[in-house]
Amino acid sequence: MLKEERQQHIISQINIHNKVLSTDLSAQLNVSEDTIRRDLNELAELGKIVKVYGGALSKSFHYPFSGREIYNKDGKKEIARKAVGLVEDGMVLLVGGGTTMIELARIFPENIHCTIFTISPLVGLELAEHPNIAVNLLAGQLAANSHIVTGSQVISQLSEIKADLCFLGTNGISITHGISDSDWEVVQVKKAMINSASKTALLSISEKLDSMQKMKICNLSAIDYLLTDLDPQSVYIEKYASIVSVI
Repeated sequence: MLKEERQQHIISQINIHNKVLSTDLSAQLNVSEDTIRRDLNELAELGKIVKVYGGALSKSFHYPFSGREIYNKDGKKEIARKAVGLVEDGMVLLVGGGTTMIELARIFPENIHCTIFTISPLVGLELAEHPNIAVNLLAGQLAANSHIVTGSQVISQLSEIKADLCFLGTNGISITHGISDSDWEVVQVKKAMINSASKTALLSISEKLDSMQKMKICNLSAIDYLLTDLDPQSVYIEKYASIVSVI
């Protein structure tokens, strides 16, 4: 594989999954970690990615966000539009973090009255001026890369909440391996969020379908709704519809 092809693959993986590890890229591309580190350094110098310890972040996932840099912004807006359709007046909601959740917060209808608990300060700020929403920011250690709070304090607070609906993002989703992520602390928080909600809606761009990260959050059957940027009748998602309600 030529260097240009390798680097394009790296950019694609970073944009789809928001964060990648050098070790994973090395295994995927069958090259040394030194080669991957050189690629990441070069791409960072070109302003195409954000280099972090052990890997890299998508520029669309790095605060402050620039609209032109958010990957698949139109797809994320479509997912957010579908998510709003699940919200009913008077609900207690749990909301995760990430750019899709921020798009959801931005289009929340003003006539909806509800209580929201979120692990994302950025989502909380987007909702703070909403006239009919009580916004509760869960406390914990703020993760530098994902800008969500993690740790035992968050999990303890989540155990005291019984939400009607949880909006959750993911870095990996597949029929066989379920919902997965690459960060152990994030995995624990997402497990606690699912356990604290009567129903869970997974929000994911379609490019993450059939992908897997190293750490499992839950089986696909633990999710009630799958919201993507695809038409629910698309052949690319029909196999998921036998397990979860596809929207």
